[in-house]
Amino acid sequence: MIGVIDTDGDCAEWSFPAEPGAVRTARAAVRGKLHGWNLDCLSDLAALLVSELVTNSMRHATGPIGVRLVRPAGLDGALLVEVSDPLPDPPRERVARPEDEGGRGLQLVAGSSRRWGTRPGGGGKTVWFELTVPG
Repeated sequence: MIGVIDTDGDCAEWSFPAEPGAVRTARAAVRGKLHGWNLDCLSDLAALLVSELVTNSMRHATGPIGVRLVRPAGLDGALLVEVSDPLPDPPRERVARPEDEGGRGLQLVAGSSRRWGTRPGGGGKTVWFELTVPG
């Protein structure tokens, strides 16, 4: 982990080097923060989707990978998860063939989240998704 930017209150941010251990470390950081926020119910899915997005960032970008969580304001809200990297090109969702080794990460994010998208910023891009807090 390059550094913890902020883990107080309703927001947590980390920065990871674009190297293989980043995926495991990002998953652990997300799980730990969600446990601290009493959102264990979202932990497995959030960690899986963060893994997919951090892996995409490692494959296609160089430089630090940012992960940011924003806790929902109320019980009817959604957890916001963002993964940023310095590559300005947005990811392309594609349809993977059965024999393809990869290409399903964005499909998994799109199918498992309430909403998702991308936005440019800070010399790169951010891919974000929302997970609904179960009632």
